Amino acid sequence: MSLLKRLFGNSVRDSAQARPLWHRIVELARDPAWYARGGIADTVPGRFDCIALVLGLVMLRMEGHDDLRGPSARLTELFVEDMDGQLRQNGVGDLVVGKRIGKLMGVLGGRIDAFRSALAAPEDAALIAAIERNVTLTESADMAWIAAEMRRMADRLAAVDNPGLIAGRIG
Repeated sequence: MSLLKRLFGNSVRDSAQARPLWHRIVELARDPAWYARGGIADTVPGRFDCIALVLGLVMLRMEGHDDLRGPSARLTELFVEDMDGQLRQNGVGDLVVGKRIGKLMGVLGGRIDAFRSALAAPEDAALIAAIERNVTLTESADMAWIAAEMRRMADRLAAVDNPGLIAGRIG
């Protein structure tokens, strides 16, 4: 039995249920404004950081909702699958992929924690500091814009009901 199946179970239905939300997360993270206006580096690390940023906001929205535990785990599984594929596509061998995936999961968890506390603060200083620490940026990055966009996205996520969220209906 694979590590992913042991960790997340073998529910094809749950994975299929979470896939529209995963595709929407990736779509939102690929919005050119993050890169052109915000100054997130349009590189492999920068794109990973942007996906982790959007995924982190979605995971924060899902926290505390018992009915979203399964889909939340499936999102994590889809993230791992995508990162696994990306690493292999970039020539990372089988022996190293598992270690890198473990490290990436730790990175994601750390970012979720950083964004959770920073978003709770009324001022943007903590959020800007979290962005600076956790996102690959260009020299002309506008961290205040990124922080404002993160807050707007968090507000949009909060306004979506749970079924709409799982369906990927994020405005």
